[in-house]
Amino acid sequence: MKLVECRETFTKPLKQVTLCLLVKDGEVLLAMKKRGFGVGRWNGVGGKPEEGETIEETLIRETQEEIKVTPTSYHQVATLNFYFPPQPEINQQVHVFLVDKWEGEPVETEEMKPEWFKTDNIPYTSMWSGDEKWMPLVLEGKEIKGGFVFKEGDELDDFEIGEKSN
Repeated sequence: MKLVECRETFTKPLKQVTLCLLVKDGEVLLAMKKRGFGVGRWNGVGGKPEEGETIEETLIRETQEEIKVTPTSYHQVATLNFYFPPQPEINQQVHVFLVDKWEGEPVETEEMKPEWFKTDNIPYTSMWSGDEKWMPLVLEGKEIKGGFVFKEGDELDDFEIGEKSN
């Protein structure tokens, strides 16, 4: 299914989620997902809001829960819509943040195992299909918006990326 078809077919608001990437000295912190949605893949940390929570409050809470750090300086760099036509209940809009200051040191939890990667050595083959399309752009400092469609087996089917407008 093409992205334009998804926008026309899936008119229900997308589930809102956060994705946080800690960055320092040419490195990005990714975490191996140990359970739940995305298990077995490297990703940023994040998740869905609890009732009444803002996206920023979700970013902070999820980062505290998943790797035990508290973001103190962050900036939203992307809004990405992900469509899964075989499983539309997991369609989601992801608010991506770069975090350049935080309190605490990342540690492994029951959900995530964090690890630092040089930005030129990111393990894209062990990540979500499509991450290699948008992540280099935000790590270069670009602000983007995008849409991604996945076939059965989470294989990327269609995508588009553009500059984020304010």
